[in-house]
Amino acid sequence: MKKISFVFLEEISLHQLQKLVVFLLTQFLDRETTNAYSETHTHTMGKGGGGEDAVMLPLFETKEARFRGAYKVFAFTVFVGICLIWVYRLTHIPRAGEQGRWAWIGMFMAELCFGLYWILTQSCRFKVVYNHPFKERLSNRCKDKLPSVDIFVCTADPKMEPPTMVINTVLSVMSYNYPPEKLSVYLSDDGGSDLTFYALIEASNFSKHWIPFCKKFNVEPRFPGAYFSQQIDVHDIKYAQEWLAIKKLYKQMENRIDSAIEMGEIPKEIRDQHKGFSEWNSKVTKQDHQSIVKIMIDGRDENAVDIYGGRLPTLVYMAREKRPQWSHNFKAGAMNALIRVSSKISNAPFILNLDCDMYANDADIIRETLCFFMDEKKGHEISFVQFPQNYDNITKNDIYACSISVANNVELVGIGGYGAALYCGTGCLHRRESLYGKVYSKDYGGELNVEFKTNADKAVNELEEVSKFLANCNYEKDTQWGKKMGVIYGCPVEDVVTGLAIQCRGWKSLYYNPNRKAFLGVAPTTLDVVLVQQKRWSEGMFQIFFSKYCPFTYGHGKIKLGAQMGYCMYLLWAPISFPTLYYVIVPPLCLFHGISLFPQVESIWFWPFAYVFVARNACSIAEALSCGDTLKAWWNGQRIWLIRRTTSYFFGFIDTISRQLGLSETTFAITTKVVIEDVLKRYEEEVIEFGSSTIMVTIIAVLALLHIFSLIGGIKKIFLDLEFIKLDQLILHVILSLLLVMINIPVYQALFIRNDEGRIPSSVLLKSVVLVSLACLIPIV
Repeated sequence: MKKISFVFLEEISLHQLQKLVVFLLTQFLDRETTNAYSETHTHTMGKGGGGEDAVMLPLFETKEARFRGAYKVFAFTVFVGICLIWVYRLTHIPRAGEQGRWAWIGMFMAELCFGLYWILTQSCRFKVVYNHPFKERLSNRCKDKLPSVDIFVCTADPKMEPPTMVINTVLSVMSYNYPPEKLSVYLSDDGGSDLTFYALIEASNFSKHWIPFCKKFNVEPRFPGAYFSQQIDVHDIKYAQEWLAIKKLYKQMENRIDSAIEMGEIPKEIRDQHKGFSEWNSKVTKQDHQSIVKIMIDGRDENAVDIYGGRLPTLVYMAREKRPQWSHNFKAGAMNALIRVSSKISNAPFILNLDCDMYANDADIIRETLCFFMDEKKGHEISFVQFPQNYDNITKNDIYACSISVANNVELVGIGGYGAALYCGTGCLHRRESLYGKVYSKDYGGELNVEFKTNADKAVNELEEVSKFLANCNYEKDTQWGKKMGVIYGCPVEDVVTGLAIQCRGWKSLYYNPNRKAFLGVAPTTLDVVLVQQKRWSEGMFQIFFSKYCPFTYGHGKIKLGAQMGYCMYLLWAPISFPTLYYVIVPPLCLFHGISLFPQVESIWFWPFAYVFVARNACSIAEALSCGDTLKAWWNGQRIWLIRRTTSYFFGFIDTISRQLGLSETTFAITTKVVIEDVLKRYEEEVIEFGSSTIMVTIIAVLALLHIFSLIGGIKKIFLDLEFIKLDQLILHVILSLLLVMINIPVYQALFIRNDEGRIPSSVLLKSVVLVSLACLIPIV
């Protein structure tokens, strides 16, 4: 590096000095970081900035994924193959009167749908970018000027979502490495349960021990249940002693809560110790109760301290009013009540919302995420930062494909690359102003260090009474709440609609997937829960497509076309069930009857089918392995993909159409977080839990039997019957049916071999055999 005299430095201008700093940085920093720095430098100088604040390193950088150009070339070749398949279908349609004509036309329609849907999925893959924050720079720059953050935790039913799990999540976020006086935690209890309220009282007391312990030893994760299940380092005697003492306190608290839940009521001596229990009487029910707001810990109070005298964050319990005659709008209504109530108590400029089963796994994640909002160049444009949904109970080979690794690491990342990350309803840090319906403008500066606490001088009782009014049923009447303010109403996946509406007001959103998972939840452990959850999601997504919020119309000219396509990739889950059902029913039946729907091996038209099949599956395997999945996990994912499309998505479509015709109303199904011991054992052994005779399980069984019947029948026609049918005429049919049989092996085991409680009931087997026998008698036209 060139030597520069200090005398010369005194004579050069400020502008020259700034150029020199950029040059010096190129000697020490990597090229990408320096480029980002130069952009910020140019931006601030363009505004006429000067002095030491004019040149600031960016608080985050964005890097494009490698090999994007090569992938585009690959995708183009696949697209050409798909087009050739369409051409083959159109140019080889059987003549009128020939057997299989209508089956052939149906194949063309199914393959047309698959091709168009594949095009939608490519939009996000062309824009994969990775965001990386510089937490150290934020700490050096802001020091004690960090903004306040409100954290919302939502629960709805103490039976489906155990209070012990709920308070573990609350404790994990109370323990963040963040100034406690700038942290406020709100628990929304839509069940209005005194059991949940009691659990929060216990958590508020335990937090006085737990928070200082976490910060003293820098423990991770800060979810007590998960932390105490780990092995400890016995070499540190002091740590081991405190670990045992804290674990004892936790177990005692857990036992008291579980005992109260088992009895179904709070003991009188406990009720007498806290005046908050006076809100509950014999008339209070889950769907009929008044607003309840209780400030458990007042973070403004300097006497609200832990056992070592350290300040504690604010902790608030809220149960919004519910009456039978008022629509409560499910989780969206709870979120909007939380936004209003928190505005009177803490009114932080940022809001982190979590589901009650999604605990904090990284104590520094708030500081990291604020880098995106507080960046001088781009931070003011950002409305929210979405994190992936990860789970701590995923088996090695992900039996139910709940880890959605490719979606988390490729698809959602790609949509975020357009500045339009999907809001997924949990694990999201929002800018409060964007949730109020504010339209973004270039003049917006985002005054992050302004304190909005207008009620700092009010007593706790006064704040509670004022907040209750904001959580009343009739507060939203004749207002814009649920329309242009807060979370949007009218859809089971209100979070996705809300994110889209915010982006169409000019805001940008980012998707951030940190190296250490920010939040961990509880994945379903039974197939039934998985399918119910997927049905609700697909139904809600399809409702958005039918509503005024369809991205192609509502987002036209407001978000990029690639983002619109990325949204619709998920919104069209439900209708993609029909071509899938057609493809897994009609070709096997045609094989059974000896009717060919695919080109012969020696035909040139065989190669587009072969190339598209091999290329797409090879790419799918490569994506899965690069995202950390095993090969078996990828195979399990293909099975669940097929099951979801033929059951959950199908019924999601039916329910959406019924709702559009006014034949049904939207419902919200809470998935249980309670796990039975023998079910958990089978889950850990990666054995699929069927165990019911629902219509979805019946469809799974029918399709599995159809595939094996068709394969056996088709092979019999080829090798044993006297009819002149060559193997090469049906080879693609045989391959397709063989793959379907292989993917359904766990279904056959549940039908014929297993004798545990998770097997498929014999009544389902009987119905399935009858239905498949009837299907095989249907003539193919």
